[in-house]
Amino acid sequence: MARKFLYLVAGLIVLGIVALVVFRVWSQELTELAFVPTTEFEQQAPLSENVYAASDMWFVRPGKGEMLARWQPQFVSAEGEEDKTATSEQAPAAPAERQAADGGYVVFFVHPTSYLDRSHWNAPLGDSESQRVARIFVRGLASPFGNAEEIWVPRYRQATFGAFLTDSEEAGMALDAAYQDVAAAFRYFLAETDPDLPIVLAGHSQGALHLISLLQEEIAGTPAAERIAAVYPVGWPISLERDLAALPFPQCETREQASCIASWSSFAEPADPAALLETYSASIGFDGMPRGETAILCTNPITGAANGTAPATENPGTLVPEEDMSSGSLQAGYVGARCDERGLLLIGEPPEMGSAVLPGNNYHVYDIPLFWSALKDDVAARVAAWQVAP
Repeated sequence: MARKFLYLVAGLIVLGIVALVVFRVWSQELTELAFVPTTEFEQQAPLSENVYAASDMWFVRPGKGEMLARWQPQFVSAEGEEDKTATSEQAPAAPAERQAADGGYVVFFVHPTSYLDRSHWNAPLGDSESQRVARIFVRGLASPFGNAEEIWVPRYRQATFGAFLTDSEEAGMALDAAYQDVAAAFRYFLAETDPDLPIVLAGHSQGALHLISLLQEEIAGTPAAERIAAVYPVGWPISLERDLAALPFPQCETREQASCIASWSSFAEPADPAALLETYSASIGFDGMPRGETAILCTNPITGAANGTAPATENPGTLVPEEDMSSGSLQAGYVGARCDERGLLLIGEPPEMGSAVLPGNNYHVYDIPLFWSALKDDVAARVAAWQVAP
């Protein structure tokens, strides 16, 4: 069932990035024909022991690619001019300054799907186009965590987009193989980071799914759980009734809370999430029961609280991307946010964010950019709360 839902979320971000507008009217059969691999699944060779010790297995790690994840966009006014009254660091702070500002923490970030090719079930690490798109994701989605003392973003042999359009055995094997790479990277990350520093886990879409698996298989019941200051599996549904109890951390109730899970799925209004909710309802929760109409965990990213409403005037900065998504600028007061009774995050009338808005006013592609500055503030608050926790 996870693969079915990934069709609706992880797949959508890829479709938006490549602006496949015609997909809105394609049938399921044509979609599978275009994207599902017709080749047999090729069992990936296990990664060699300590392969993640090599710097080229990371997009970002200490000493490599840090400017990618530490990019700090400029504020502009609603008229498109640079806003001299707003503040945003244009260059990353020095390590000592970052540690003083945010209390010192390390980030493990898992990027979303960037591989569409149907010639392989898993992306080859040498595929240049998927790696190019992944770097765009890292720049826009990992940069709110740019004040971390260390940022680690692994490369991994992600499942191809087409694997999420079918329930075939091959698709499941591809997803499992992708997770094994992420788990290996996480184990190396744990061994290499200062055990006294808190950890922030973050990911989006396919990356969020792998993050949730890490919580269950690598973190729950281990010493690493004590280091987790916050978990952000953004753009992935977690049922409050069927899933949350099986995870090692609770829902974030307030911004002053540490060691908790924050997530949201963004829709403009009028929202039409029927397809998403239909698949979610039929999927099986971590307790073995259908998720049905159970509410989805929803964090209001503007306030950092569970559920609730916040007007646009309280949003400190939306990252409005350029057309190719390689860059963008911050605008304060761009959108508001409210969690509805289903656990969807509604953002009001459709804001202008580019061509990657999906059917039903689904702003999944922009889950993090819509609240870029608020997320940056949220991380700092949760790390501070972790530092003073008994």
